[in-house]
Amino acid sequence: MTGRAGVKMVMQGNLDMDTVPALYATGLKHLADADLHVDFSRVEAVDSAAISMLLGWARAAQRGQRKLRVAGLPDDLLSLARLYGVDELLPQQSV
Repeated sequence: MTGRAGVKMVMQGNLDMDTVPALYATGLKHLADADLHVDFSRVEAVDSAAISMLLGWARAAQRGQRKLRVAGLPDDLLSLARLYGVDELLPQQSV
């Protein structure tokens, strides 16, 4: 699911109800100590759990005065976020 490259988490495979809980916990653990950069470019499929994970990380980053940077958000994740009306709450993508 994830690989670590420095201060970056690289997501791959599916982000769904089965995989997100462990990934969410890993991200929270990292945000407790440092900023977090997450690369989603290798994600194959998502469901609403991925959106929940991102929003939870964004809240945790804000509370801990950390930066959450994301890159490569899949189109299906962005589409779901628009459908649910939460696209404006997602972290801005870095280049």
